[in-house]
Amino acid sequence: MNWAIALILLGACFAAGTTGAMFPPGEWYRRLNKPRWTPPDWLFPVAWTTLYLLMAGAGGLVAGRPGADFALALWALQIALNTLWTPVFFGLRRIRAGMLVLALLWLAVAATLVALWRVEPWAGAMFIPYLAWVSVAGALNLAVWRLNPAEAKA
Repeated sequence: MNWAIALILLGACFAAGTTGAMFPPGEWYRRLNKPRWTPPDWLFPVAWTTLYLLMAGAGGLVAGRPGADFALALWALQIALNTLWTPVFFGLRRIRAGMLVLALLWLAVAATLVALWRVEPWAGAMFIPYLAWVSVAGALNLAVWRLNPAEAKA
């Protein structure tokens, strides 16, 4: 485990996570129709803290190993897309555009999982909960889009 790289990646995760404070859901989101299975509000910070720790750990686990460059490049792509979703969905209130970002994020997370797995299976396994959570987030984004057609701007 390269702890220095893991800490740097944790910093990237922290930066991504701060978008939640900069663009909180607010009254607009509370007014939207949401499916009954929407996770409770308290679960989001718990889930994201856990996922960010796993993501940083996975990157730190492969850093410096042969063949890790591509996995870490994908890691950078997924954290960029992760960072983008909150300002698009909550800041700009663009539900459809948020869905596009989430679809790209899902693909990037899946590709990162596979690339990490090829270098170190434990690192890939650390991305499985993240892929599951992004899958739930994508389903929730899609449901909100369908339940709120008047709010679904480009």
